[in-house]
Amino acid sequence: MLLRRSFCWVLALNIICSFFSCWAMADNQPFAQYLADVKKSAAGKGVGEQVLVMLDNLKPDPRVLKFDRKQPEFTQTFEQYLQARVTKYRIDTANKYYADHAVKLEEIANTYSVDAEYILSFWGLESNFGQYQGKYSIVRSLATLGHDPRRAKFFTKELINALVILDQGHIAADKFVGGWAGAMGQNQFMPSSFLVYAEDFDGDGKKNIWSNQVDVWASIANYLSTNGWHKGQGWGLAVALTEEIEFESLRPAKVRKGCRAYRHHTGRLSLDEWRNMGVDVAPGSEKYAMVIPAKGETKAYLVGRNFGGILAYNCANKYAVSIGLLADQIKR
Repeated sequence: MLLRRSFCWVLALNIICSFFSCWAMADNQPFAQYLADVKKSAAGKGVGEQVLVMLDNLKPDPRVLKFDRKQPEFTQTFEQYLQARVTKYRIDTANKYYADHAVKLEEIANTYSVDAEYILSFWGLESNFGQYQGKYSIVRSLATLGHDPRRAKFFTKELINALVILDQGHIAADKFVGGWAGAMGQNQFMPSSFLVYAEDFDGDGKKNIWSNQVDVWASIANYLSTNGWHKGQGWGLAVALTEEIEFESLRPAKVRKGCRAYRHHTGRLSLDEWRNMGVDVAPGSEKYAMVIPAKGETKAYLVGRNFGGILAYNCANKYAVSIGLLADQIKR
């Protein structure tokens, strides 16, 4: 009986590992063994040895784990986060880019049925208009995060996708750098996003999100379009709360899946309904959810359907509001 039970446990473990490659238990696995498993998986997707050798003798980056535990979306208040990002410099720079490149920006926006000011807003917040793309090794960062147990499965998939990108020749290995979490290019795409959304808008045969502005802009536009953008409908608006609201009673019965930020949204109510509850907003029948403010806050944000398209790009309410507020300041 004991042997039979032991056999069953071993069989169950093998089944689990066959589905998840034991990545969920990466914290108990030596880093070198983890990389060996990644090499096998990447080779199975056709990645050549000339790319796979990048994993040989690779060491984890302790800086990456430190940043992972202290992301500003989790440590700053809404107003601190917004003040640091929706700055006069970014507003002025975005307006100058629009003035100088309006024809091309509108061509791209119309091609993908999105709004040009949001292309600039994402570009400005993601890489400061292409000026800072990050200096961390994409492969090393993703390997570090893939081995860490917090989100092992997600980052391991991104690591394999990064190896696929290198194998396809989109960028040289020595220039494959980006943000500490593996985001890359002027629009800071994760490798999976690159493989799905990156565009070769100028038709030169390369999806160049590192140094080609029109490819960068078109890739952002394609991302928004594919994730259900509604042109001309905005993102939402900032409002003042004149009365205390019991937000727990306003939470939806079923929270939308796919992004943790939705856990902090109310259900959608009309502007008239919000107004009747003490929200300083113009009358109207349009429906908006509210990002639930911290206790005692008198400022809040009503968000519409396009807010979901922003969250698809980066699942953080503070980030999404900053995108919307910056876009609002761009004069078309």
